[in-house]
Amino acid sequence: MNKSKSLYWKLSAYFFFFFFTWSSSYSLFSIWLGQEMNLNGSETGIIFSVNAIFALCMQPIYGYVSDKIGLKKNILFFISTLLVFVGPFYIFVYGPLLQANVIVGAVVGGLYLGVAFLAGIGAIESYIEKVSRKYSFEYGKSRMWGSLGWAAATFFAGQLFNINPNINFWVASVSAIILVLIILSVKVEMTDSEMNKAESIKMKDVWNLFLLKDFWFFMVYILGVTCIYGVYDQQFPIYYASLFPTEQLGNQVFGYLNSFQVFLEAGMMFLAPFIVNKLGAKNSLILAGLLMALRIIGSGLVGGPIGISSMKLIHALELPIMLIAIFKYLAANFDTRLSSILYLVGFQFASQVGASIMSPLAGMLYDLVGFRSTYLIMGGFVLFFTILSIFTLLNHKKQPVLKQANNVPKIV
Repeated sequence: MNKSKSLYWKLSAYFFFFFFTWSSSYSLFSIWLGQEMNLNGSETGIIFSVNAIFALCMQPIYGYVSDKIGLKKNILFFISTLLVFVGPFYIFVYGPLLQANVIVGAVVGGLYLGVAFLAGIGAIESYIEKVSRKYSFEYGKSRMWGSLGWAAATFFAGQLFNINPNINFWVASVSAIILVLIILSVKVEMTDSEMNKAESIKMKDVWNLFLLKDFWFFMVYILGVTCIYGVYDQQFPIYYASLFPTEQLGNQVFGYLNSFQVFLEAGMMFLAPFIVNKLGAKNSLILAGLLMALRIIGSGLVGGPIGISSMKLIHALELPIMLIAIFKYLAANFDTRLSSILYLVGFQFASQVGASIMSPLAGMLYDLVGFRSTYLIMGGFVLFFTILSIFTLLNHKKQPVLKQANNVPKIV
């Protein structure tokens, strides 16, 4: 097996077990907060907001360090090791703290979840995307395995939750051990010119990004469109479960639905690069925004489990197109030396800023006007910013980056 194929399969396996770990411990997070911790919508919104704040604090750090160390795998090893303790953390630290004091629990949980998952995913995605460019394999096909990992975990998550929520947390820790073993086996070559290019990055380069109006227009799209899909998903399982005769049945069916959705998402991850290459990065971002608006507005219009399930499945079409288009848009229009910073600050950081503002507002709206009316408001918000972005996002591509010199590679 050549180097490219070997790295593709190892990093695809890494994606699989990272998302399996994340899904096992987090896919039913809002149900765990509501049914096990007995928190209301506003309190749940505060917790998601605190999680987002900690994530956004870490994202610029992850982004700068990732670009500064290039293709070294230090950050992935740190995240993997941290995840080994996810089960004990939920069971023996996070849960008891939330029951004793919601604010203290939210802060401690936000620190761990923000560093390990919510900011960690951006660092992982940007690292693997850089490796995929170097070794000429399609990032979307590797990321597809992450979706399969999430689907595999969610298929059983609802049933295991009904038996004992702690089982999911222990499963997550076991999965994380496999994650550590995988990253230990990964060896990436890094030439002298690549090391010099990474080490040449200064804080001034990062600040200069914020002087570019096109970077701000991109972040407007992220704040107005992409951050809403996360806010929508936060308390959706609670609403979904409420549509069934019992919460237990709703939890179980939601696990099946979420699993089916992510299997569809995995298939779309395979197809998304072809769609984005055909339409172009900007048009693909607009398409993703329109699909998201349709899904969220539709969730406020339809009734019953079948209608709401059909709306939820649109997510499987929209997310892969959006993720691939974001990477291609950033690579086409900005300095690729700063690819991790661009992704973690321009996309992940901006998304978390939006989520930290929108989460408590959405929580209050759920309590005041109900889920369906809130979805109509959120969907209208997405539609407005998607239309605005037709006029603000870039169509053109910058000049291609000069090829690197062929230097002797080092293993990092």
